Amino acid sequence: MNVQAYLAFNGNCQEALSFYADLFNAQIKNRQTYEDKKIDVPSSYRQKLQHAELKGKGVDFMAYDASPDTPINHGNQIHMSVDINNVEEAKNLFEKLSQKGQVHHNFREREWGYFGRCTDRFGINWMVNCDN
Repeated sequence: MNVQAYLAFNGNCQEALSFYADLFNAQIKNRQTYEDKKIDVPSSYRQKLQHAELKGKGVDFMAYDASPDTPINHGNQIHMSVDINNVEEAKNLFEKLSQKGQVHHNFREREWGYFGRCTDRFGINWMVNCDN
């Protein structure tokens, strides 16, 4: 299991990651835009980052530009992301995290694997991923 922060931006993710990469002497990896994704976003948003990772010595987090229909405000810019290799384990964790909280995306199969997003009962945002 791997748990790490996932930062959300309002259209300026590339600019922020470039700043952090320079600041922390890290590299932007696994850069993906909305261009070829089956996600309903305006054409003007297609070049924005749907996913990216910043990696370096002591630095490892993920980031993306939230779609325009997802308002970004202070407090929801950071999600904790959990990667698990077992679907049943991931589903069980998601159910426990979302209990007495709020489910934003049901845990189900997506084009990249299984995924669910919720806010737990303490107000912490979580993304649970499984690529099996």
